[in-house]
Amino acid sequence: MAEALTLPQLRFLTLESQGLTKPYPFGKGKDAVLRAFEHLGYLQIDTLSIVARAHHHTLWTRIHDYKTEYLDELVEEGKVFEYWFHASSYLPMKDFRFALPQMLEVKQSKKHYLNADPKVMKYVMDTIRREGPKKARDFENETKKAGSWWSWKPTKIALERLFLQGELMISSRNGMEKTYDLTENVLPKSINTTLPTDLEFAEYLVKTYLNAYGFTTVKQITHLKKGELIRKNVNKVLKSMVQEGKIQQLNIESMPFIFVNKNLLEKPINKINPNIHILSPFDNSIIHRDRVLQFFDFDYKIECYTPKEKRQYGYFCLPILFGDTFIGRVDCKAHRKEMEFEIIHLHIEKTHIDIDLWKQPFVDIIKSFVTFNGCKHIKLTKVSPSKLTDKLRQLLT
Repeated sequence: MAEALTLPQLRFLTLESQGLTKPYPFGKGKDAVLRAFEHLGYLQIDTLSIVARAHHHTLWTRIHDYKTEYLDELVEEGKVFEYWFHASSYLPMKDFRFALPQMLEVKQSKKHYLNADPKVMKYVMDTIRREGPKKARDFENETKKAGSWWSWKPTKIALERLFLQGELMISSRNGMEKTYDLTENVLPKSINTTLPTDLEFAEYLVKTYLNAYGFTTVKQITHLKKGELIRKNVNKVLKSMVQEGKIQQLNIESMPFIFVNKNLLEKPINKINPNIHILSPFDNSIIHRDRVLQFFDFDYKIECYTPKEKRQYGYFCLPILFGDTFIGRVDCKAHRKEMEFEIIHLHIEKTHIDIDLWKQPFVDIIKSFVTFNGCKHIKLTKVSPSKLTDKLRQLLT
């Protein structure tokens, strides 16, 4: 019975739905990348390059033959686009219409933080319409001061505002440098551009989360979504899906109401293979920190935004998942010019798990990750507890 699901079973449902229980859950090559997008719903874009950026790292975790050009090609082919989910993200193009409500909201906003000058916006649109796709640096720099976003040159602010309100799309990237073009030139003609109703949008959110996580809660579905109306509509959709027998509501002691895909309950819930995953801090599977704490007993926080003296683990620690257990985290950095991958500090927290069970899978995945980061050599600086250092250093070198 669903009501008897244990925590290990719930963890399995999450990891299975996230594509973390078996190799190549979405297949191989570029087609697998598109399948991953359409299953997970979105991938968060990361500006940090301490190691491979989050959007590439998250795909590599599930598709080990992944190449960064696959994502670029999918954007150019009009199968994936950039917009905002709960952060700057890549999304499958088939879901484009569900970005329209936010685009409309930005367009109608008079108090948006990107308060672009209408004359500059017209100038930007006219220039791109006349001359073709543009990068921010293609426009004359009229900034008062160089630096953070609040001192961006007027054309940069206009580009971002036009992008957020849907009049421009990002047609390609070179690293983090974006190229903007008119939406009509980027959006495939076959894409549905009908504005969804409030209820349709709620249904999209519910199905996206259920598909990607196996089970979910109202809190997770409405994360960073403003207003009581969205919560009301999400509850309405969930109630309807329960009545139709598509999902089941679980009442588990000390946990919020959980809604689970009923078709998953009909499949056998197996023991997870003892594989190791080195996850991005922005990986879909851990982006909801309270969920990770509640169901996996792993208290994770990225500390790059924390003052150095207050950091507990390091600047850019990556969670280490062994089977269905987070055994620790590793603070590391790819020194690409030197082709050296530094393990600054490896923290093993679940010390009751015998190192002989996880040491070789860990070394194997680290070596693969080193290659993915364009490095050849590994430098192991520190391990906690220190008694594990010699064993790991011997295997890594």
